[in-house]
Parts: sequence; structure tokens; C-alpha cells
Amino acid sequence: MIEFYYNEAPNPMKVALLLEELGLAYEAIPVDTRKGEQFAASFLKVNPNAKVPAIVDDGVAVFDSNAILLYLAEKSKRFMPMTTGTAERAQLLSWLMFIASGVGPFSGQSVHFRHAAPEPKVYALNRYDFEAHRHWKILNDHLSQSHYMLGEHYSIVDMAFWGWARMVPRVLGLADPWSTYPQVKRLLDEINARPAAAAAEGLKSRHVFKTELDDEAKKFLFPQNERLKS
Repeated sequence: MIEFYYNEAPNPMKVALLLEELGLAYEAIPVDTRKGEQFAASFLKVNPNAKVPAIVDDGVAVFDSNAILLYLAEKSKRFMPMTTGTAERAQLLSWLMFIASGVGPFSGQSVHFRHAAPEPKVYALNRYDFEAHRHWKILNDHLSQSHYMLGEHYSIVDMAFWGWARMVPRVLGLADPWSTYPQVKRLLDEINARPAAAAAEGLKSRHVFKTELDDEAKKFLFPQNERLKS
């Protein structure tokens, strides 16, 4: 059985969706990052980067959400083009890495500077809000010409998209971003209607994670701030 280390953030939820789509047996192991559980010695053996998600599959540890998606899809031979050196495979890698290196990081920083960073933050928020909008516009434009991220085939790229698309209102600080990004909403709604997405969202009911962003949580989530005290 796969050990799946998770919390409710976008990146673990991508993996939860794929596990449910594949129908794989897994043990969901919560890692409460606001309590510092990601720094436990036992977890660092799985992921030395102290981040979720991570999995252990029959003794094989894999960390980073997009690496896990690739690993599980390749092993199962589902939800991705399997032939290397093809245009389809190139598109898979291109869009998956675009989400990994662009959408996720800039959306995450937009959330941080919008909701968590202390003042002054005008410059930083403007930078990351601008980049988050730019990345979501690229996705919206692409989806105006493509049913799924890879044409007519539902894939792990759509699952990676779903993890972050659920958070677009919070990322962009807008009550209704969907009038600007209707194609993003179209695909999000379609994936949300899948039974696997409902099962993945059901993980939220299995464990109560700490929600308070108190001093202890800030110490664990933003350890870089300790440098400012010296």
C-alpha cells in the first residue's frame, strides 16, 4: 500500500486526485505543517526538503508533486502519453513543468504576499499578482482551443491544473475571477464533477489540520523570518 503524506494544500491535492483516479490503495498520512510536523526526522527521511506531498511506494520514496504524478502515471501506464520522443509527450512535459515552475510558485507567492506578508508589501504583491494573472491567462487562452490541457485526453496535466485552479479566487484576491478566466472555470467544473475529485476532496474530513496562523505556525511556515530578528 502506498503511504501518502499530505495536507490540504494544492500540491498534495493533485496527488490525491491521481491516486483516486487510478483506484490505488493508499494510506493517507497527515502532515500538519503549521505544527512543524514536516521537520520530524521520520518525515525528512522521506522528503529531505520538508514539504508535502510525498509518497512511499513499496519502499520507494518520491517527493515533489509533479514528480509523483509522473511516477504514478508511468508506473500505471495511464493518464499520460507513454511513447517518448513524440509531440504528445513533449506537450505533456511542457505543460506539466509550466504548472510546476510557473503557475504553482507564482500563485503561491501571490497568496503569501496578499494574505500573510507584513507591510510594506506593495511592490512584492504587485509583482506576484501580475505574474499569477499572466500565468492563468496563458492557461485560459490555451483552454479556449483545447478541451483538456492535452487536447481530447484527460491527463495528469489536468490534475496538476486542478490542484491550483481550485484556489484561483484566493490566489488573485477576486470574488469572481471566472468572468476573466472562463475556460479555467470550465475545466475546473468538469474535473470537480468527477467521482475521483469528490473522493480527493473528502480527505479534508479525515483529519483536522491546524488553521490558526499564530506565532508558532508562522515560525514553521516562514522560518526565514527568524533571520530578521538578529
